[in-house]
Amino acid sequence: MTGIDRHAELWARAEALLPTLRSRAARCEELRRLPDETLRDFHDAELFRIHQPKRVGGAELEFAAVVTFGALLARACASTSWVWVNYAAHHMMLGMFTPEAQDEIWSASRDALIASSFVFPAAKAKKVEGGYVISGRWPFSSGVAPSEWNMLAGLAFLDENAPPEQRVFLLHKSQYQVIDNWYAGGLRGTGSMDVEAKEQFVPEHRTLAVADTKGGPTPGSAVNPGPLFEMPVFALFPYMLSGVPLGIAEGLIDEYGPKAGRMTGSRIAEIQSTQIRLGEATAYARASRLVQLENCREAERLITAGEVPDARTKARYRLEGAYAVDWAVRAVDVMFALAGASGLYESGATPRAFRDAHAVKQHFSFNTDIASTTYGRVALGLPSDNPTL
Repeated sequence: MTGIDRHAELWARAEALLPTLRSRAARCEELRRLPDETLRDFHDAELFRIHQPKRVGGAELEFAAVVTFGALLARACASTSWVWVNYAAHHMMLGMFTPEAQDEIWSASRDALIASSFVFPAAKAKKVEGGYVISGRWPFSSGVAPSEWNMLAGLAFLDENAPPEQRVFLLHKSQYQVIDNWYAGGLRGTGSMDVEAKEQFVPEHRTLAVADTKGGPTPGSAVNPGPLFEMPVFALFPYMLSGVPLGIAEGLIDEYGPKAGRMTGSRIAEIQSTQIRLGEATAYARASRLVQLENCREAERLITAGEVPDARTKARYRLEGAYAVDWAVRAVDVMFALAGASGLYESGATPRAFRDAHAVKQHFSFNTDIASTTYGRVALGLPSDNPTL
């Protein structure tokens, strides 16, 4: 089966799930996590494995699929899409770890669920013989409850005289405690709870240095030679999540149809401001989609050609990823206003979309001031303030 055929097959499976996911959206919020039957549906459809290496049966689709599939699923349930994105992206990231780490996890189950928290200051790790001893408390570990493993970021101290190194550590669920504190205003169904680990040993092969994820061959490239596993992960980090608000916006736009009732003697659709606002939202969403897809595909083209995006290009990816989310959320705001008083009911899809979109916008990757500062510094010849790039 060609890559195009595989993409079409998985896309059709995702589309077929939309009515079911939409019908479960309210329950997903109530549970504060994905329903078990949704996890089964995704496993059965192999949708978590779109970025898993082909050598273990994954689809290894283009990097931009994380945006397009994420946007599609978010039309039905943003929380579900958010958790799906996390699980799918972590298969790609595991493909960058050492072959030993990959085989350890995927030999047990190719459907392994892996959560994460990439807040580096949340933990400190000390180098010891054969690996590291890590302690920390990490916030926002989406989808952690059913996960077997967790990718947790930390500062690794190699010795007392050297500055710490940024690393990602793979911890088994037996090594950390899940703290049930996810009572949120938006993305309520993501189960993005805190996790805490105390003095846990992590072998060297289950760690990944950020320095090895900046573009080009990674430790996993020895067995996974495709471009997906050489992408500059943290430069492209926004795009692993930015499809969610895009899908929220596009769903509201496509489903908008004012009632046939009359207001001040006119049909709502005939009011000029309704027409203008619908056009405004469409422009914001379209711009968001185009920027996201072009940057993802540009990065993959460069990597495929054996080139690594330069510092200014990486900073631009972060900048435009943040603005793409800003534009998508603006589109959501415009459509929410068009909903009028019907958008006030908490149980409705429109207010849920509004809450979820603004919850996404709170993620640090989508802070336009931070992203603009980084880009401005690099563009003006100053050192970058983002060491992950």
